[in-house]
Amino acid sequence: MRKYILILLPVLYSCVASGQMDLSTLTATVLNEQAYLQSLYLDLHQSPELSFYEFNTAKRMATEMEAIGLEVHPNIGGTGVVGVLRNGGGPTVMIRADMDALPLVEDTGLPYASGVTTEDESGNTVGVMHACGHDIHMSVLIGSARVLQQTKGKWQGTVIFIAQPAEERSGGAKAMLADGLFEDFPMVEYALALHVNSSLPAGTVGYCPEYMMANVDMMDITVYGEGGHGAYPETTKDPVMLASRIVVALQTIVSREISPLEPAVVTVGSIHGGSKGNIIPGEVKLELTMRSYSDLVRNEIIEKIKRICNGVAMSAGLREDQYPKVFLRDEYTPALYNDPELSEKVVHVFKALHGADRVIRVGPSMVGEDFGRYGATDEKIPIMMFWLGAVPQERIDASNRGELKLPSLHSAQFYPDYQTTIQTGVESMSAAVLELMGALEK
Repeated sequence: MRKYILILLPVLYSCVASGQMDLSTLTATVLNEQAYLQSLYLDLHQSPELSFYEFNTAKRMATEMEAIGLEVHPNIGGTGVVGVLRNGGGPTVMIRADMDALPLVEDTGLPYASGVTTEDESGNTVGVMHACGHDIHMSVLIGSARVLQQTKGKWQGTVIFIAQPAEERSGGAKAMLADGLFEDFPMVEYALALHVNSSLPAGTVGYCPEYMMANVDMMDITVYGEGGHGAYPETTKDPVMLASRIVVALQTIVSREISPLEPAVVTVGSIHGGSKGNIIPGEVKLELTMRSYSDLVRNEIIEKIKRICNGVAMSAGLREDQYPKVFLRDEYTPALYNDPELSEKVVHVFKALHGADRVIRVGPSMVGEDFGRYGATDEKIPIMMFWLGAVPQERIDASNRGELKLPSLHSAQFYPDYQTTIQTGVESMSAAVLELMGALEK
């Protein structure tokens, strides 16, 4: 049986908003929370956990939500946590933050750097680091909850706060949805999320209407042949050669079979076969990633890969039972499509809050993010994710002068200007929710 932790709120759920809120009051409220949120961030940064193993992180997030006065529901989709803040009749808005970290040894040299190591699922000892900014995301989630709880007299509706596991493995959103996220809780009308950006200055936000991130698929291909002595290649059917032909042929899918107006990527990231230079092996294994925006292009890529594999095997004279085995992993991440109308509303309030020069339109990316799954259900909920600038300004300036190369997300050397980034994130997310509640002064 699922355990529910219910916290009685000091204010009746049926309370009525007593007036709209101006942005200066919002900023002042956020500033009062900064010391607490920065301390929370440092704790989260120094105690990262891998995907689906966010046990202590989930407990911390549940504890933070309880202290705020939310209805707290742990163990949703594994380690996921749902916090509900009810405040009378009005829209229901969901805010999602991801909790998992990456198997990296941190190389920032910071005094608060992660020193955590753990054993991964293969039994290897690995470092663990929040190299993708999920510690910032969680800090902003809790900060937004604290601000919205304090300002309940200015808005009406329901806010659902999601601490999601396993974004890095593209399984957390799927697990929470399968565990009743959209059935057991108030029906969501809008869903919001943010993601730190490793090229935008701290204190800025970025937005990308419509497609922001891509469909992502992973595929394994086993290429079979007939092995033998390296001195007698004529007596074999060399799978190394066949795999090489397949790798090259796959690159023609995007360049010659998909419209140049349709974004698509096919990457072979791993190729393994053989044990010694004078032995022709019996098989070679490939690992691929495929990326696209539309479902039509996604399906075309998958079918063309199968056709190319079979064609290469046929041309080598292999029997049909020796054709390559193509396995599409159950790790699909749908494209993240930002609802245009929702995006317009949110960007409008961002410009009023930060100034138009600090709100930057950014092009789409071919990376994946499972937040897109929340907008891909039968309910077709409008979603929006925005970028949160995170790079210290002095590093941006040095990069512009050619003095250094900025580390990307997933780099062991990535770190944010957490003070400015958290403040901007909480201001932005809180303002977006208040705008959707109709609670901000015009």
